[in-house]
Amino acid sequence: MSAEIRLPGLPLVALPGVYTPQDDTRLLLRALEREGVRAGSTVLDLGSGTGALAVAAARYGAQVTAVDIAWPAVLSTRLNAWLCRRRVRVHRGDLATALDGRTFDVLVTNPPYVPAPGSRPARAAARAWDAGRDGRLHIDRICDAAPRALRPGGVLLMVHSALCGTPATLARLTSAGLRATAIDRTAVPLGPVLRSRYAWLRREGLLSPAQETEELVIIRAEQR
Repeated sequence: MSAEIRLPGLPLVALPGVYTPQDDTRLLLRALEREGVRAGSTVLDLGSGTGALAVAAARYGAQVTAVDIAWPAVLSTRLNAWLCRRRVRVHRGDLATALDGRTFDVLVTNPPYVPAPGSRPARAAARAWDAGRDGRLHIDRICDAAPRALRPGGVLLMVHSALCGTPATLARLTSAGLRATAIDRTAVPLGPVLRSRYAWLRREGLLSPAQETEELVIIRAEQR
């Protein structure tokens, strides 16, 4: 069965196995609103999940492309665009598929960023959050690809946990030639996945003793 999600002005559903919008999605929605996306802007929602960000951008009049590697997410995005009566082009694919020589005014993404023990690739629903031992498996790829994904003056909006290293993200984007800054932060209670890995995260030095929250960060990087 699908799950109904309540976000302001966005009646959404998530098919089984699709990451449901949480605090990180809400932060990105706020950043997208502040960015002033307007009619005719081209927007790529990379790793669309339910399509919350894609639908929000389409609501502003943008020409939106949404991409996700998981078929349930692709179907959820298509369904939610239909329910909200918004036009969104939705494709199954990865970062390479999403770009394919195209450029955008805005690239918005909520990539997998949860540090995960072991070396096996994430499976099933965990693909929506597991991102290698340091949580940067997808973040680094996006940082490296952002310059060729953005038009002059184009903007990357990305959310991730401070556990992944905010300075590392800013430095990587700056080295790629973008103007990068952290524009929003919020502390949220540790979720069930992080709590289940609490001992391992502490051994890795990613959580301090008695830490009960994580900081979510919005990264904004602009093409020069």
